[in-house]
Amino acid sequence: MTRRWKSDLTEADVTPEAAWLNRRALIAGSVTLGALAAAGGARADTLTPNTLDEITHYNNFYEFGTGKTDPANNAGGLKTSPWAIKVDGMVDKPGTYTIDELLAGFTPEQRIYRFRCVEAWAMVIPWNGVPLASVLDKLGVQSGAKYVAMESVVQPDVMVGVRQGVIPFPYVEGLRLDEAMHPLTLLATGLYGKPMPNQNGAPIRLVVPWKYGFKSIKSIVRISLVADQPPTTWNKIAPQEYGFYSNVNPNVDHPRWSQATERLIGGGLFSKRQPTQMFNGYDEVASLYDGMDLRVNY
Repeated sequence: MTRRWKSDLTEADVTPEAAWLNRRALIAGSVTLGALAAAGGARADTLTPNTLDEITHYNNFYEFGTGKTDPANNAGGLKTSPWAIKVDGMVDKPGTYTIDELLAGFTPEQRIYRFRCVEAWAMVIPWNGVPLASVLDKLGVQSGAKYVAMESVVQPDVMVGVRQGVIPFPYVEGLRLDEAMHPLTLLATGLYGKPMPNQNGAPIRLVVPWKYGFKSIKSIVRISLVADQPPTTWNKIAPQEYGFYSNVNPNVDHPRWSQATERLIGGGLFSKRQPTQMFNGYDEVASLYDGMDLRVNY
């Protein structure tokens, strides 16, 4: 099933499969973009499709190296079966689950979402998955829980980035509980109706479309319900550059990248830029931040 939201997107808006799975064409013209990309995206109205080979070789997954082609080159050895996800903290049903156990009883949905990278590039992606809220309801969130913390897998034998220590591992991320329970928040297990590619966070990852892509943690092995705001990887490394919330915000620039406009993947390095939308266009989440100064609470 395809879920539609107030920020309507249709099949016609989707970045073509050939323009998502590999983005090598961008590499030749984007060496100045910087190192901190994550899964990204946005409106597809002016996208020029990339080839399948181009798209699968432009991705960030620091466990497999810092270069844009490193995940595709190095993630083939990622062990995705069997896969265990530990659930702990303030939850009624703690334990270690397989993906099938965790998602049992749910019918996967297709969600066509804008995805926006902090480096100010964008695309539109059709994900397959299950709302995180459905899974948390199944697990039973206890009253003291205020946040959801997540952790990525560490497989040093196949993850060159882990062996090199390019950033602290495991990669960790977190959401406020109301963000995690919002119906837009997805546990994704695939894209384009196919299983998730290794380099894009197989076999299960988070997708939070109103936040910058680095919030959408890949290859999840732990979900914890906690009372206090959890540490997150980029906020720990550079708190002056990466806040806990990291909502897409055209009015708050990253020190290295203006967020006022975005460049669409598929349009070439010199493609026309378009204005960035607050919350990446998902204004239905605005009420989550009523009363907050979004310049301070980046």
